Amino acid sequence: MVFALETFYILSLVILPLAIGLLVWISFPSIFFDIQSSSSLFVFLVVMISMYYFSLWLLWYYFFIDYYLDIWIVTSARIINIEQTGFFHRVISEQKLSRVQDVTSEVVGIIPTFLNYGTVYIQTAGEKQRFIFKQIPFPYKVREKIIHLVEEYKHTHPDEHQ
Repeated sequence: MVFALETFYILSLVILPLAIGLLVWISFPSIFFDIQSSSSLFVFLVVMISMYYFSLWLLWYYFFIDYYLDIWIVTSARIINIEQTGFFHRVISEQKLSRVQDVTSEVVGIIPTFLNYGTVYIQTAGEKQRFIFKQIPFPYKVREKIIHLVEEYKHTHPDEHQ
């Protein structure tokens, strides 16, 4: 659903120039006849509109890459956060479960509440102070599972516990 909302945003931007063109055509129809007779202005408009739609395509692709390539892995020993922050920039962080100090889940808004997705914050004692799992389904269950894994890890590895 999160990606669908971003796609809806892009689709609304796709319709925007069409709506503006329709309004201009209704208000000033003679402009369109002049554009067709002036080939350089027509070519300029075609290039500008093509650049606009290409930019929208890139923006949608950026949203898709950001959504699809963000990965969070929770094992019985550590938490791994793989975050794609741009087209060619990826950050990979990991932390032992023994260093987890606090786990918080948050659901904000009407749509996330009804669809049950939100954010989980994991406070650690490591270099990266806070891991953030964004827009994940069932954040309360994920928080409970991580807390359970942390307690289980601390019971089975008391010498690593700080």
